[in-house]
Amino acid sequence: MDTAPILLLAYNRLAHIQRCVTSLLANELAHESDLFIYADAAATDAESSDVSQVRNYIHTIVGFRSVNIVERESNWGLARNVIDGVTTLVNRYGRVIVLEDDLVLAPYFLRFMNDALRVYADEERVGHIQACDFTNDPTLPDTFLIKWTGSWGWATWQRAWAHFNPDGKLLLQQLEQRGLTHRFDFDGKYGFTRMLRRQIQKKNNSWAIRWNASLFLDDILSLNVGKSLVTNEGFDGTGTHCGSDNLYASNLWLGPIEVRKISPVVENLEARDAFKRYYARTNSFVAKALRRIKRTLKGDFGA
Repeated sequence: MDTAPILLLAYNRLAHIQRCVTSLLANELAHESDLFIYADAAATDAESSDVSQVRNYIHTIVGFRSVNIVERESNWGLARNVIDGVTTLVNRYGRVIVLEDDLVLAPYFLRFMNDALRVYADEERVGHIQACDFTNDPTLPDTFLIKWTGSWGWATWQRAWAHFNPDGKLLLQQLEQRGLTHRFDFDGKYGFTRMLRRQIQKKNNSWAIRWNASLFLDDILSLNVGKSLVTNEGFDGTGTHCGSDNLYASNLWLGPIEVRKISPVVENLEARDAFKRYYARTNSFVAKALRRIKRTLKGDFGA
């Protein structure tokens, strides 16, 4: 198989990246895959030691067809690192599989991603592949198409990445002018528009919300899984953009998922309803209030 390159973003969490790489190596296609590790530099002196430990570790990684390391000389931040890494690799190879260091992958993750990249390579209306499901909704089929992009274990092509617009202000203007903010927010069940506004205000630096909005505006679909091949372990308080709430826990599916081209290439509205139910259940005022009370009782007084 002509495998896609794997982009792994690394920073300062040694235990996380070790678990990620170990799970990746359990995939049969790992030894046929080229791994590209983009290691960011420390943002503060206090993080320098942890960053050094990660950098020492990544130079010991073997088991892939090749291991290629990019070590930043200054702190780029996750968004800039992702955008640069994805752009570089899709321009060179035409496609890429993207991982962050806090992900744990199932044994058939690489098989699924490479199969999906091949099956949908020439389907212009599909621009994203997402291998993580956190809804745990039993009504979801093994694979489905949806106008939404996840950022935990994903892949794309050069043709699709060309739709990416890093200008959050322009994306918001287009969503508002076309009256799409309500639908973008899963009919008001989750504040993706608010997230985009906060990115514009520099209150977050999310590349993912801009990628989501870019494909949404261009009516590009994502191929998603109903059985998760990825679990995110970053919700332990160590992640830059992850809290400690266990909202997005996924049950790792250890078997293969067959990729068949879905026809017609249209959004699965039943799957969209499943996402709306999930966000309605986890993002309501009552749900948020209960989580805040639980965090306070545990001594977590963060926002």
